[in-house]
Amino acid sequence: MDGIVAAATVEAETGAHAATESGQVTIRVAVAGHRGKVGSVLAMGLQGEPDIEYVGGIGRGDDLAEFLHEKRPRALVDFTRPSEALHNALAAVAAGASPIVGTTGLSATDVDKLETACKAKGVGGIVAPNFAVGAVLMMHLADIAAPHFDAAEIIELHHAGKLDAPSGTALSTARRLAARRKDKPFTHKRAEKETLAGTRGGEEGNVAVHSVRLPGFVADQEVIFGLPGQTLTIAHRTTSREAYVPGVLLAIRKVTAESRFYRGLDELLDLR
Repeated sequence: MDGIVAAATVEAETGAHAATESGQVTIRVAVAGHRGKVGSVLAMGLQGEPDIEYVGGIGRGDDLAEFLHEKRPRALVDFTRPSEALHNALAAVAAGASPIVGTTGLSATDVDKLETACKAKGVGGIVAPNFAVGAVLMMHLADIAAPHFDAAEIIELHHAGKLDAPSGTALSTARRLAARRKDKPFTHKRAEKETLAGTRGGEEGNVAVHSVRLPGFVADQEVIFGLPGQTLTIAHRTTSREAYVPGVLLAIRKVTAESRFYRGLDELLDLR
């Protein structure tokens, strides 16, 4: 009988939640894209948390189904590519793991599909355009300012290797600002003569969005508001990819504790 109890205990501790020697329950977490610029930083950050057990990473070409079956993570953090992220997240949900998706470029239909899968499986999840707490606060402050200015433009600056433009954060910001002004849209001055196509940037809800891609940047964004005689700039600077670690940790702890689906890190912060 004692042998059966001992075997059951071992099996429980190697499942989605494991217990440390002190008795603290840990959350088993895996990273998809662990060799990438963000994923590698997250993998290191996870290993320093007493309530997190980092069970390993999955990369392109690896057998995701076998990995999930063997490692049995409680959460899968995804920082890969738009073409891979939905597949990874849905596979995680099917295996009973909560998806934490930081990959940008997913369509609204993709996010809806993932939310539906999470609800059907009874697991929590999150898709966020940005996991940097400062970036979320930047968008929140821009929300507050939006009703008080006639015009707004966004400049986002990222590393040269970023695949999508504009960034998910910039697009999300523009849509949020436009929604705040739905009764009185921003004015957007278009050039009477555009001698270089695209100079005035893209446009979302009368908010111009400009993308910069250069070596040396990580992920910066400025929201510039204009009113006669004055401007207001709300800016967020990222100096390293460690900026994403606190937000990802917050998301892991939240979505593994409750079966709720979140669309953005701001929903996890008390911004009332």
